[in-house]
Amino acid sequence: MINVLVLSHHSPFDDLHIRDALDMTLIFAAVEQNISWLFSGSAVLALKKHQYPEHIGLKNYFKAIRTLEIYDVENIYVCEKSLLEYGLDKNNLLIAVKALNYQQQTQLITQQRHIVNL
Repeated sequence: MINVLVLSHHSPFDDLHIRDALDMTLIFAAVEQNISWLFSGSAVLALKKHQYPEHIGLKNYFKAIRTLEIYDVENIYVCEKSLLEYGLDKNNLLIAVKALNYQQQTQLITQQRHIVNL
């Protein structure tokens, strides 16, 4: 099995970066790769509970993030600093995640064979 990391840095309301990252994560999970997903910067907002993007004319694909567990995608990480910057904590998120500091993120990245930066 190959270690693959999807990195998300962009706001979920900025183009389709998060949707593309979700699709990519599910594709790698379908072909039984060891997939991880790291949210940093404004991308952490995609994990926030109680959002209604349809109110601003966007499709609500945030609900699909909850299905990751069904596809055995269990390695979901968030940047600890980004959570703080956006006033979030693990209790405000749609799914269970592991918060990583900068050093832990660097270590995670070095353990990967492929990195998809979206």
